[in-house]
Amino acid sequence: MATIELQKVEKKFGDLHAVKPMDLTIHDGEFVVLLGPSGCGKTTTLRMISGLEAVTGGRIILNGRDVTWAHPSERDIAFVFQFFALYSHLTVRQNIAFPLQAQGESKETVRQRVAEVARLLQIEHVLDVKPGALSGGDRQRVALARALVRRPAAFLMDEPLGALDAEFRETMRAEIKRLHLEQHATTVYVTHDQIEAMAMGDRIVVMSDAVVQQIGTPAQVYHDPANLFVARFIGSPGMNLVRGHYAAGAVHLREGVSYAVPDFWVSTLNEALQGEGDVILGFRPEAVTVNSEGIPATVYATDLHGGYTMLHLDLGGEEIVHARAPRSVHYPIGTAVRFTLEPAMVRFFDPVTEKAIVREVTA
Repeated sequence: MATIELQKVEKKFGDLHAVKPMDLTIHDGEFVVLLGPSGCGKTTTLRMISGLEAVTGGRIILNGRDVTWAHPSERDIAFVFQFFALYSHLTVRQNIAFPLQAQGESKETVRQRVAEVARLLQIEHVLDVKPGALSGGDRQRVALARALVRRPAAFLMDEPLGALDAEFRETMRAEIKRLHLEQHATTVYVTHDQIEAMAMGDRIVVMSDAVVQQIGTPAQVYHDPANLFVARFIGSPGMNLVRGHYAAGAVHLREGVSYAVPDFWVSTLNEALQGEGDVILGFRPEAVTVNSEGIPATVYATDLHGGYTMLHLDLGGEEIVHARAPRSVHYPIGTAVRFTLEPAMVRFFDPVTEKAIVREVTA
């Protein structure tokens, strides 16, 4: 497979930055997801890797070879698009065979490779059917087969599940991950769906406003977001972010209400805030336990999500906290409750820079 290196790669359209200078190394056999909202630069990054978009600056290295200005055909990369891009007048067999025929492979090689990839993707029964007669899921399998049949150095996938309904998305998500593991293929995958990214990626590159916000494993970007954007964007719902004022080992949330900071955070906050200052307290919904002690709140709304209940708690003013509770839990709207937080899951952010305050962990 392939190692892909982006060295200070950027893209500008006139004075507008589509991608600001970024450094990223995608290791051999790794599944890396580019995640972010529409217009953040993730698809442009993918197109620069493929050669479909010229870089404005920086270098792209593929397996140690500088391919920055190489034609797409010289990069040995397969691209899977969102809307299948199949030839409607050709059968499935002919669609899959087309890349090999374009490369001048022998008829026997084409036959063997098409049969092999059709068996892998379980589409042998539709090989003589044209794409228009297939379901969305089967058409996406054909698009994947056409990419796989080439045995390229790397796969680039631009929201390949975006046109599918929810059921097919679940199925194809598992299929793509299974194929990746079986083929040990270097894969760069673009999506705006953070659940998809968390489920599939070895690492996630979170992007916003043409800038890489954080690179990390799914666990890292979920539990330790680098800034407020990542904290809000990752998770459904995102991380709870409550503004307060830190002083004397506690975050004062409003008049008469404070949160006692865990002991292992006190020295870090004292240093970061020079003794005291405004701070943002962050915690995931599953870090909240509703009980008879702790921070007072009022039940604003409740949602049953099947396996659990999501409580929306009003802290007063405009602060709403989301709390994940057992599915059997139900409170009438307006009920006064209290809640505590799991100390290990609490995080803090600087309200000015919006960056996470990082705790020094001693051995």
